Amino acid sequence: MGQKANPIGNRLGIIRGWESNWYGSKKDYAGKLIEDHKIRTYLNARINKGGIAKIVIERTLGKLIITIHTSKPGIIIGKGGGEVDRIKEELKKLTSKDDVQINILEIRRPELDANIVGDTIARQIENRINYKRAIKMAIASSLRMGAEGIKIKVAGRLGGAEIARTEEIKQGRVPLHTFRMDIDYASVFALTVYGKIGIKVWICKGEVLGKRELNPNFTGGKSDLSDRRERREDDRHERHDRNDRRGGGGGERRGGGGGGGDHRGGGAGGGGGRNRR
Repeated sequence: MGQKANPIGNRLGIIRGWESNWYGSKKDYAGKLIEDHKIRTYLNARINKGGIAKIVIERTLGKLIITIHTSKPGIIIGKGGGEVDRIKEELKKLTSKDDVQINILEIRRPELDANIVGDTIARQIENRINYKRAIKMAIASSLRMGAEGIKIKVAGRLGGAEIARTEEIKQGRVPLHTFRMDIDYASVFALTVYGKIGIKVWICKGEVLGKRELNPNFTGGKSDLSDRRERREDDRHERHDRNDRRGGGGGERRGGGGGGGDHRGGGAGGGGGRNRR
């Protein structure tokens, strides 16, 4: 029963910010909420190959600011910015707002975003790639980029089987009840010829011990994940240096092996072998 809460909703206001930032009174709250849903549905359908991770919507007096977080900004911007202008005009008609602003933020490491990882697996399953292979490739690339753990669950007629089933592959640690753990979650689906296959992705990016900036558009500063990756790399370099020094010592010992041979013969060289050790 403890697995039912959405990991993102669980962490709102603690280490994660809201993706819709505006104030609504009792009269217009429902209308704004439905409009947000329409905007997100439309953009995800309109830019289906744009690698969209999340869409942040902010409202000020008479102004609508939409920030698209994507791994492929070139597809959304288009040649000379023509595509983004067309999207802006279409959103003006959809929302009946005169002032619509679109910002595009590039995601540097898409392997650590649950939406993009889930979408990649879904596209591979739709192209008839074996689901196990697609999942294992996604897990390997996420862990390579510094994730502490990843869990992927797929459900449906896997591999075109007659009976639907659920399979889960997990690597590393994904502690869902530890609120200071930065866990990204996404639920997507693949439309195959034999039915829908649901894909859920949990990616653990590590612990957040300090105060986190809750603005979802905040990209400044160094993230905890990059700090941890740098520390891991430093530790790895230290281990390599230590192994190199040990290897050098081993060479000297091997070089003094002649003394060891003399020692077996009872000569003074045996003492030299012991001194080198």
